[in-house]
Amino acid sequence: MKILYICTHNRCRSILSEAITNQLAGEVIEAKSAGSQPAGEVHPLSIKYLQQAGISIAGLQSQSWNDFEHFDADLVVTVCDSAAGESCPLWFGKSLKVHWGLSDPSKVQGSEAQIAASFEACIEEITARVKQLRTLAEKDLDSSQLKLALAELGAH
Repeated sequence: MKILYICTHNRCRSILSEAITNQLAGEVIEAKSAGSQPAGEVHPLSIKYLQQAGISIAGLQSQSWNDFEHFDADLVVTVCDSAAGESCPLWFGKSLKVHWGLSDPSKVQGSEAQIAASFEACIEEITARVKQLRTLAEKDLDSSQLKLALAELGAH
C-alpha cells in the first residue's frame, strides 16, 4: 500500500506521519508526505521528538505535492484542517482520501514540558492509527474493501 500524507506546510504532522509509518509498517506500506505550500524545511522539533521516540528521520524533507504526480498513492491522508479543505491535484483523484484532524504540536505555546507533551501526544496518536493501517495493509484489500475498513476505523 502507498500512502501520501498531506499537510499545508509539510513540516510537522505530515512529516511525523511519514516517519512513523515507514518505521512501523515499512514492510507493507510506503509512506511519503507533501504539502500544498511546503515550508521548505522540517520543523526542528519534529526531528527532535521523532529521534527521542526512536523513529528514523532519514530522508525527511518538506516537499510539494506537485512532486508526487507519479507516486500513485492508494490512500491520501490529510492531517490538518486547512489541507482537508484544499482541492487536491487531479492525479489524486483515484486515491482513497481520509482526514485525520491532528492537533499541531508545533503551534503549542508554553513551557518546554508542555511542548514536549504535545509532540508526544501527537506521535502517540499517529502511532495508534498507523498500527491500524498496517493491519489493513497486511490484508491486501482491494479499493472498495479498504474504503469500508477505513470507515469502520472511524477515518473520515
